[in-house]
Amino acid sequence: MRKLLYFVHTSLDGRIEGPNGEFDWPGMGPELSDHSQELLERADTFVYGRRVWDMMSSFWPQAETLSDDPHDVRFAPIWRKTPKVVFSKTLTSADWNTEVVAGDLSERVAELKARPGKDLLLMGGTELATALADLGLIDEFHVVVHPAVLGGGKQIFAGGVRSDLRLTGTRTFDGRAVLSTYEVR
Repeated sequence: MRKLLYFVHTSLDGRIEGPNGEFDWPGMGPELSDHSQELLERADTFVYGRRVWDMMSSFWPQAETLSDDPHDVRFAPIWRKTPKVVFSKTLTSADWNTEVVAGDLSERVAELKARPGKDLLLMGGTELATALADLGLIDEFHVVVHPAVLGGGKQIFAGGVRSDLRLTGTRTFDGRAVLSTYEVR
């Protein structure tokens, strides 16, 4: 059965974006970029909530014209070709090889996990991640803490989640960011 992996960047004060929605603070150095590629090799489907989908779909289709960052240039073609699932109560359709899913989260995630293929990769966001974690539907947490204090903005698991996790690994990237990987007990 496929696993649902949650990959998220957070500041030292537990924020996934700044007070004004900023996401300009995570540093994607070469080591962290390589690690994200390793995660991509494990997964064949990207999973998003609607708000993160809006952000991703406004950037990645034309990322190479908006950025010359090596990570962005490397990831953009992967993003465009990889199947995506967006959980949304309001969105009815989406481009870029994307399936929109609504309804009971437990049932929908069970259906996705039962499909053949590699793992599912939930990237970023807080509302969907909080709901999924609260229901025990996330199998692995990959949390990258960056050396930034944002002083406000959206928190990781803002809705409050209680989970019993087991630390399965730690790693430092580019002398800056620290990854902690957890599995649900």
